[in-house]
Amino acid sequence: MDEVFTLFERHINPGLAGLLRFTGLDRVEDRAEGVYVWDRSGKRYLDFLGLYGTLNLGHRHPRVVEAVKRQLDRMPMSVRVLVPEPTARLAERLAEVTPGELSMVFFGNSGAEAVEAAIKLARIHTGKPGIVTTEGGFHGKTMGALSLTPRPAYQDPVRPLVPGVKVVPYGDAEAVAAAIDDATAAVIVEPIQGEGGIRIPPEGYLRELRRITAERGVLLIVDEVQTGLGRTGRFWGVDWEGIAPDLLTSAKALGGGVMPIGAAVGRPELFAAFRENPLIHSSTFGGNPLAAVAALAAIEVTLEEDLPARAEAMGARLMKGLEALAAEYPHLIEEVRGRGLMIGVEFADADIGALFISELAERGVLTAFGLNNPKVVRLEPPLIVTEAQVEEALDRFGEALLATDRALEGIL
Repeated sequence: MDEVFTLFERHINPGLAGLLRFTGLDRVEDRAEGVYVWDRSGKRYLDFLGLYGTLNLGHRHPRVVEAVKRQLDRMPMSVRVLVPEPTARLAERLAEVTPGELSMVFFGNSGAEAVEAAIKLARIHTGKPGIVTTEGGFHGKTMGALSLTPRPAYQDPVRPLVPGVKVVPYGDAEAVAAAIDDATAAVIVEPIQGEGGIRIPPEGYLRELRRITAERGVLLIVDEVQTGLGRTGRFWGVDWEGIAPDLLTSAKALGGGVMPIGAAVGRPELFAAFRENPLIHSSTFGGNPLAAVAALAAIEVTLEEDLPARAEAMGARLMKGLEALAAEYPHLIEEVRGRGLMIGVEFADADIGALFISELAERGVLTAFGLNNPKVVRLEPPLIVTEAQVEEALDRFGEALLATDRALEGIL
């Protein structure tokens, strides 16, 4: 076994190491470029996981890398008692590309931090503690965000959680309306549930949530950490229904696949607390100059190369091929669903999905299962993926399904 893998197992996460070994991924990554990753043995993989929707621009996009290199030579980190120009420029650009009246930004380093900021802003603005979240939702694993991520495997070991959270079925606007009471500050929802298994709500769901929350005087927080920056075929997931939330959280692809960054973008009145107490919420590294220039470059590349349209076109091609494979193996695959290049393949059983992931990796394609729904193998390749790469992946999918089917026959 590779010494590096042994060190990871010994000093970082033995449980994860065991899982990687089980799925045949006990290998050490070495380098990456575009849609490809190479391990230390020189084996090349098509990356159809994309760091859980982070690598919209692929690995090491040259414009993002160059922007970070230039800033690195100038000033990597802010001193925090002077104002960093890249951060201010990024906030202005986010105000321009987000919907409605969203124009104020809090920067952190991750999606979970963006959600934490949104929770605080909602509670401060409304003076109320309650948050309505959805079954299968995933908003992070820090304590506040975890409290909105209703999965016992993550929540139970660390209870008690942040109080005041109500959980309702995803896609059910009437359930949200029924859950709102006098103590409710906000409703938080994903346009498409990522870790929940690439679950797409009924058409009109987000519009109805916008109507309900506006009528009831409750804030609507939309978590675009995984759906944002073109992943679903529109720049933001909410663009499919043409709504503007009160707060929008972004991360993952915002850093261009090079730097970590998270952002909570909201209406100006929701940030009023910062006028009275500018340090009421802060982050030492949030929106640092390196991350800010990476995000600025990521936004410009996404728009100039029209990557949302590319995601829609390549996603339709990938979905068509996957649906054909699902028809060949109905005893293995229950459903294929998705939008743009955010696609889930739901297997009959989580163990079958794990076997498939292993067979696929052996054939040079990387994927993973949903954290809240391990039956679902999720596909989120870079939006720069080509038709030829999609067809190559589909060929490998077919081979992996055949191998999985034969392995199951041997077991049974």
